[in-house]
Amino acid sequence: MQEHELWITRLFNDYLAGLGSGILGIFGIHAENPARPWVNFVTMEILVALIIIILFALLRPRLSMDKPGNVQQFFEMIYEFLRDQAKESIDHHPRRYVPFFGTLFIFILFFNLIGVIPAHESPTMYPSVPAGCAIATFLYFNAQGIREKGVGGYLKSFAGPSPIMAPLMFPIEIVSTLARPLSLTIRLYANMLAGEKVTVVFLGLTYLIAPAVFMGLHVFVSFLQAYVFTLLTMIYINGATSHEH
Repeated sequence: MQEHELWITRLFNDYLAGLGSGILGIFGIHAENPARPWVNFVTMEILVALIIIILFALLRPRLSMDKPGNVQQFFEMIYEFLRDQAKESIDHHPRRYVPFFGTLFIFILFFNLIGVIPAHESPTMYPSVPAGCAIATFLYFNAQGIREKGVGGYLKSFAGPSPIMAPLMFPIEIVSTLARPLSLTIRLYANMLAGEKVTVVFLGLTYLIAPAVFMGLHVFVSFLQAYVFTLLTMIYINGATSHEH
């Protein structure tokens, strides 16, 4: 069943259908409708990426230590919050990981918030987008664990503190680690999909007070889910890089 095309998806399919089909062909993927290969969550991701790039391109020359603007103060507040959270959550070199946390938080936040704008959808209400963020997190915290401990030391951390319990703990820890991308994906996807559906339902029932309330709730959930995803990433990195004493 063909999903309803957003305005930006319609533009991509009208003018860039060949490009979309060509990109899919590189990866051996065939679109259901080759004449309209673009889907909503992909075009919304591209739109959000462009918004972030333009926003920071305009913000950078206006950065000021003496008279910071409201936008600068907002992002400084996010940075300081994530930095403090990293210090509380990670034992070793927490500042090293703050750029990744900031990137992850801002991307997920913008992905979530754009759904508040009429005629737009949150890309995170499609499972592919949270899954991509979860896989990036999975690769990152494992890479940092190997960087901190080496391959042997990192694998040894899955065996637990007692050699006697190692045969039992190793498979349990491996399965637990492999399940993390799934849990991250489902948590973000389910919450954003539910918020989007509730808002759409109440928009159809009334056009005044109720939609405003649920749109405000959508904004709150957007910030909360971006924070939860980033906090869990911090916890995973701490588990991967911490040294047992």
